[in-house]
Amino acid sequence: MSENNSFLVFSGTKTRYLAEKICASLGCPLGNLVMTRFSDGEFVVSYEQSIRGKDVFLVQSTFPNSDNLMELLLMIDAAKRASARHIIAVMPYFGWARQDRKDKPRVSIGAKLVADLLSVAGIDRLMTMDLHADQIQGFFNVPVDHLYASGVLLPYVQSLHLKDLVIASPDVGGSKRANTYAKYLGCPLVLCNKTRARANVIDTMQIIGDVKDKNVIIVDDMVDTAGTITKAADIMKEAGAKSVRAIASHCVMSGPATERVEASALEEIVFTDSIPYTDRCSKVKQISVADMFAHTIERVVNNESISSQYLI
Repeated sequence: MSENNSFLVFSGTKTRYLAEKICASLGCPLGNLVMTRFSDGEFVVSYEQSIRGKDVFLVQSTFPNSDNLMELLLMIDAAKRASARHIIAVMPYFGWARQDRKDKPRVSIGAKLVADLLSVAGIDRLMTMDLHADQIQGFFNVPVDHLYASGVLLPYVQSLHLKDLVIASPDVGGSKRANTYAKYLGCPLVLCNKTRARANVIDTMQIIGDVKDKNVIIVDDMVDTAGTITKAADIMKEAGAKSVRAIASHCVMSGPATERVEASALEEIVFTDSIPYTDRCSKVKQISVADMFAHTIERVVNNESISSQYLI
């Protein structure tokens, strides 16, 4: 792959760790980009090498959200003005995705706004992973390569060789994802029904299904404050589960999340490295998606199908 000089990979500030792994897998150097910051917080993007006529892949997750999104928008704008042939935004974690509809009066639809911003800035393609809502793909008028963390998380689950396995969803909204895992692994599905007092605060939760003497794995797309997933783990353990683990795509882990996970009944919680995790928690493990993104970039550059990337 290193012989192909028709494309270049660049990274924003907070996702450089992943971009370096992707480039190592591709066998190419990470592009030279400088982010100059002013004392008031404003910043300017500069490509320090020619990108004229190149396919430019810009690796940037948007967590923390605002600055990283603005970095990505400036990277896209600079690439467009520098005559890049195609501009592909590689967003392992697509922030604002929880705002995908009007769930009450007079609220914004942040995911649509971000899609419009990226489109106006000038992307020709989006590559992302495990959107909070699949329909966000329809907010774009450019191709969207929507990858799934199941490609790395399922092999990990299988490597545990757990007997009496049960897959659980921490809420009804995630039942489709959890059911897909359960079907692939040939095991039962359990649901948690929760009500919220307000955002990030759970009011009540009940288990729908049997977890007694079972090894439970809770499946989710992201863990933010960890309130839902730790409460679900504690309730399942009280209901007689042998063990409770969790797997999730995006390691948001904000606020009291680390302390909650450490103090919970969870034996471990496994994420991808779409978001860097800097806190210390003995129960948190991260599996890299760099190879998956590298293989997808390679297929896009060579105009090949990416279907082989999907386990489920």
